[in-house]
Amino acid sequence: MSNIYDSANELSRGLRELPEYKAVKEARDAIQADAEASKIFADYIAFQHEIQVMAQTGQMPDASFQEKMESYGKQIQGNSLLSAFFAKQQQLSIYLSDIEKIVFEPISELFKIRIYLIKSGIFLRNF
Repeated sequence: MSNIYDSANELSRGLRELPEYKAVKEARDAIQADAEASKIFADYIAFQHEIQVMAQTGQMPDASFQEKMESYGKQIQGNSLLSAFFAKQQQLSIYLSDIEKIVFEPISELFKIRIYLIKSGIFLRNF
């Protein structure tokens, strides 16, 4: 049996070889080379982080956040480098979603067994 860390590193190398990964990397590099696209992208990422912090602290975004989100959406759609990046990122995310399902399938099975046991009225200590 192979070492699980070797398998994870092999998966990492495989991801880097995907045409979709290379396309996202090239799109990101193009954004970084363009001052306008780079600024919009950095501002958008900071805004997303702000929303995540609010969600983690139980705060609800107000109407101004919705307006900001719409504004960023328009800026991203209006910039060919940014819209290409997000489209390519979406293509890559299909692989990542599939891989996540495969990797976490054993964990999911464990929890399904536990839920079944609980629903069946079987309570096992330390299970």
